[in-house]
Order: sequence, then structure tokens, then C-alpha cells
Amino acid sequence: MKILVIGGTGRIGSKVVDRLHAAGHEVVVAAPSTGIDVLSGEGLAAAMAGTEVVVDLANSPSFEDAAVLSFFVTAGHNILAAAAQAGVRHHVALSVVGTDKLAASGYFRGKIAQERLIRDSGLAYTIIHSTQFFEFLPGIIQAAGDGQTQTLQLPTAAVQPIAAEDVADAVARIAQQAPANGVVEIAGPERESMAVLAQRFLQATGDAREVVGDAQARYFGAQLQQDTLVPVGQAWLGTIGFERWLQQSGLAQGQPA
Repeated sequence: MKILVIGGTGRIGSKVVDRLHAAGHEVVVAAPSTGIDVLSGEGLAAAMAGTEVVVDLANSPSFEDAAVLSFFVTAGHNILAAAAQAGVRHHVALSVVGTDKLAASGYFRGKIAQERLIRDSGLAYTIIHSTQFFEFLPGIIQAAGDGQTQTLQLPTAAVQPIAAEDVADAVARIAQQAPANGVVEIAGPERESMAVLAQRFLQATGDAREVVGDAQARYFGAQLQQDTLVPVGQAWLGTIGFERWLQQSGLAQGQPA
């Protein structure tokens, strides 16, 4: 089966490509570096020819509100039009658990627009809603302070983070299955407060800053409810928890970087 992986050189995409190759599929890697640009449309039609499954892992290079919305709308139109023209049988897209509850954030308004385009495209599809990646923890913490502040305020809302390896496993598996024509949720095996998890990470990495849990603290501009960022129903769960991920990452104090 020919599978086109958009964003196939990225953190998740490269892992998905490896898994699909290992399963015996013909995989085309779509990225600007391979001559395929989802914003201009360059190379898309040729890459789509004969493709049965498209896996869209593309992400906006900017988190500025207007830029994010423009990226997901433009890329979405181009990818879906090319997929329809090529007769693609399954469109798979990676999104975020709680996206529909986070319209106060410019980034999530972009994801909401992307998901709407997919649902309205007429293509058979699966939208994968993933919880936050463990790999995003440093960025979440950085967004809560300037690196000099010794006390960080982070939401007390629940999180259930997932490792990139588990995300790639789930995406590759779903790409080889029949379309769900709906949302499939994936998450990590452990659930706890974002503030508590951030404090565990800081302690493990030798960072002396302290985290104060604040139910009113914003998450990239959005107000969170207790369950905004965790699955609301049955979800596929990865196997890598925080301690195992930390050990494998090499970020813990005393480990090689």
C-alpha cells in the first residue's frame, strides 16, 4: 500500500515512516526538504498519485495566532483537494485532545479549522486526538516563566501525557486500519495535575524553580477545566510513563544529555 506521510521528517513523522516501512508499505515522505510543500502545493499532486492513505502530521512553524490559522487552513485545503483528486481512501490527521474546548487559544483555533475542513471534505478520515507529548514538557514550563522567575504558576488541570514513541505506534497502526470517520483518542498511561508533573520534571532535571498550582493559570492563553486535556471516553493508552520516558530521554540530572 502506498502511504504519503506529510511532515514525515519531523519528531513523530520520522518514527511513523520507519514503522510503515517495516510493515512493508511504500512510503512517500512529504516535507519541503523532499520537494513537497503543502502551503504552495508544489509536488503534492505528483506525490498523491496512486496513494491510498495520507497521514497528515504537518504543524505550523509559528505559534502566532494569524500565522497558525493561515497555515492550517491553507495546508488543509491543498492537501484535501489533492487527496480527493487522487482518490485517496483514508485521510489520517494528528490533532490534540480537548481541541474543541480550547478556542481561546490561537493555535487551537487553527486546529479546529483544520478538523472542520477534514470533516467537510467528503473523504474517509480518522482524526487522532492525542494528549500532550512528554517531549513538550520543557516548552510548557518555559511558557510559564522567563527562565529567571523562581516560582512558576501552572494549571492544576489533569494531564495524561504520552511519549512520542507511543504516538508513532498509534498513528502507524491507525493508518493501516479502516477509517473511523470520527475521532480516536490516544493518551499516556498516567494521569496527574499539570503542576505536579512539571514539579517532578524540574526536580528530576536539577532545576531549583518551584511550581505553584493555580486553577486559573492559562495554558497557551486558554483557561482549562479539570478535564480539558484528558480523554473524555475510552482511549488507546501508550505504555511509556513519566519515569521511563525521563530515563530514555537522558534529561534527568546525572544522565548524559
